[in-house]
Amino acid sequence: MKPIRVGLLGLGVVGGGVWTVLSQNGGEIARRAGRRIEVVAVAVRDVAKARALVGPEVAVTTDGMALARDPDIDIIVELMGGDTVARDCIREAIAQGKHVVTANKALLAVHGNEIFAAAQERGVMVAFEAAVAGGIPIIKAIREGLTANRIQWLAGIINGTTNFILSEMRQRGLPFDTVLAEAQRLGYAEADPTFDIEGVDAAHKLTLLASLAFGIPVQFDKAHIEGIAHLASEDIVHAERLGYRIKLLGITRRRSDGIELRVHPALVPDHCLLANVEGAMNAVLVRGDVVGPSLYYGQGAGALPTASAVVADLVDVARLQMADPEHRVPHLAFQPDAMSDIPVLPMAQVHTSFYLRLRVDDRPGVLADLARVLSDAGISVGSMFQQPHGEHQADIIFLTHEAREGDVDQALGTIQRLPFVRSDVTRLRVENIN
Repeated sequence: MKPIRVGLLGLGVVGGGVWTVLSQNGGEIARRAGRRIEVVAVAVRDVAKARALVGPEVAVTTDGMALARDPDIDIIVELMGGDTVARDCIREAIAQGKHVVTANKALLAVHGNEIFAAAQERGVMVAFEAAVAGGIPIIKAIREGLTANRIQWLAGIINGTTNFILSEMRQRGLPFDTVLAEAQRLGYAEADPTFDIEGVDAAHKLTLLASLAFGIPVQFDKAHIEGIAHLASEDIVHAERLGYRIKLLGITRRRSDGIELRVHPALVPDHCLLANVEGAMNAVLVRGDVVGPSLYYGQGAGALPTASAVVADLVDVARLQMADPEHRVPHLAFQPDAMSDIPVLPMAQVHTSFYLRLRVDDRPGVLADLARVLSDAGISVGSMFQQPHGEHQADIIFLTHEAREGDVDQALGTIQRLPFVRSDVTRLRVENIN
């Protein structure tokens, strides 16, 4: 069969990795796909730099739209990022009847519904394994491998930058700012790390995973997002003393009244699988009603791991492009006319346990007053310890039993106004994930 002709939009870290993988393993990939996969054109900002990599046989341009409209190109691989030019090029490629492979989680999390609908109408595929967790085949696992299951929940460490920072803070006892600078020096963090450290990148990925797991439209605007920039080294120490490690988790859970969709730091028991995922690694734990828990672990970013996922999508498209569109695996796992309208729940309705730390005057009656406020809000304390701070103050740390977040917020508002409280209350969630 004639080769699959690919137009590559972007030749940066991941795009360069895709070129390397196809060049290095082209014969093996052809044996799996049933035909060769050839990059015939690339669209880049720096033509000279791209030409030095791909050689004279590949067309090089700065115009991504020209590749989207080129009738000799079968598949567009979008690796440029952003949500303007990339969106326009993907929509045009779909309109031209081309299949699309993308690693652009931000674009799909915000505009995925319109992109998937356009692809469905045109009868083409949009493959996006590389958009979540790099080289870990988590999308294929949920969309195909776990098809027999009603997925109950999934929880993941899906941002390697933040996991590296938290691991270093715990292992070396360093403050956040110091470790962030080290992550930037090592290339784990961008010069502007906002999307990573504020949890936005993880929320983009979680939005897509929730849609695949529960058959709901992508709804990034409904996700609850908290990052790690506010975490204090002392909370990491206290967590470890209590038998926990702090991880930035993306959690989505099916409940009778809706879907939880949340990204935030959480205390995870140190014996749990996710608690022991260290450095820049990613992992996703999925619980299905039939299979039980299954863990997917690996490198969540980087040139070659992410390129591995991109090329896997290319092979899938090569295998399936001649198949009847009605019999392909749906983009979001469920048939488009069978998507659920179950709502994403507001964070106030989420039930979990909590870690609370507050600095107070060290005098009689303080602990009793705090316990009374929590009790009046229906919050039960599981354990507590006190850490002296100077001569006349102390830090009090509570671990609660499961409580509704809205009730905890109400109680903390009351506590914050008590005359003996000397700092803002630090509130972290505790997730007993198994």
